[in-house]
Amino acid sequence: MNSRIVVGVSGSMASLGALRWAGQEASRLQGQLCVVRAWHPEQLAPYADPSDRLDAVRLRQDAERGLAAALQQAFGPDRPAGLVSEVAEGMAERILVDRSSRADLLVLGSTSVPAVIGRSIGPVIRSCLSRAYCPVVVIGAEGLARRHDADAAGSILVGTG
Repeated sequence: MNSRIVVGVSGSMASLGALRWAGQEASRLQGQLCVVRAWHPEQLAPYADPSDRLDAVRLRQDAERGLAAALQQAFGPDRPAGLVSEVAEGMAERILVDRSSRADLLVLGSTSVPAVIGRSIGPVIRSCLSRAYCPVVVIGAEGLARRHDADAAGSILVGTG
């Protein structure tokens, strides 16, 4: 396997679309598909009621269940060859940028692609677009992808069909 595609999964419908697109692209390239679900402990004010906090074990289990559900929804029992999945503790943007250093492509999902007047991309995508070590493809709800090459200025709109 030559190509390595990393896709971030958050549990949103947009990230599910990104997962499907990344799976198709990895199959087309006969590459490895690395599916990443990040989680991090809640940051509540010190004066907040401690009973409102979810413990780290439960948060990790929720992330693992979310990842398993996304894989099932995207691929059913027929998982792409070369698929590896990971639940990683940390801020999503930091985890994904780190994983992009060993990838040929980073794929993310967003409901605001292509850009709609009055809507902006979220902080995870914004951080990945500016800091990723590889090209980034952002899959939008309209079935389009916006590809951003780290070495080139701007981004290119490509079809996903």
